[in-house]
Amino acid sequence: MPLELSNGISFSRNFAFMNIIVVSATEMEVELAKVHIKDSSSIAFHITGVGMLAAAVSLTKLALTNKPDLIIQVGIAGCFDTSIELGKVVLVKEEVLGDTGVEENGEWKDLFHTKFIAPDEAPFSNGRLVNQHLSNYNNLQLPAVTALTVNEITTRTERIAQLKALYNPTIESMEGAALHYVGNDLNIPYLQIRGLSNYIGERDKSKWLIKQAVENANKVLIETVLGIKL
Repeated sequence: MPLELSNGISFSRNFAFMNIIVVSATEMEVELAKVHIKDSSSIAFHITGVGMLAAAVSLTKLALTNKPDLIIQVGIAGCFDTSIELGKVVLVKEEVLGDTGVEENGEWKDLFHTKFIAPDEAPFSNGRLVNQHLSNYNNLQLPAVTALTVNEITTRTERIAQLKALYNPTIESMEGAALHYVGNDLNIPYLQIRGLSNYIGERDKSKWLIKQAVENANKVLIETVLGIKL
């Protein structure tokens, strides 16, 4: 049930009286949500820009300046698993860095394989950026998946096979790991909502469902925060 606050804003009970920042890489990815969720003293929207670097800097500045109780990242993602229907929405339980390392003789080695970083060196856990707060905010009981973040969208068949063999990811984005890294490092709860727009390696954009993926991810955000199902 939504809870009506004194300022006239209704929230799902889990999110009442919280300082929430909703972030996305682009304006397009939150347009629908902004129609229903208004900027206020309780919730604000912010565009981080595309890619890990822009997102990490933007999120760090937001975290230190605004001191949010919760950061929610909303966006689209590519999917490695072709058995999952495009347009579906998932939450991310853990992130892996997909292009930070070295490729030698056709073999991909990340920072942990090269021993530049220990697998459990903070904010990592066994080489992954795990969302320890996910169960507190998954009101809709959506599937929670492993995600991989890259700065260069994966297109090569050989590279796709490498990543699947090493990490067994379900989805890929360009900003997710930045959210998990900043959230874990600064101890700020966060939630990553992704609509599945395309299958990894498919470059025929006519087969992508970007509009549907964005709409569905926004509907999940609205229902999660406000308790309203569109």
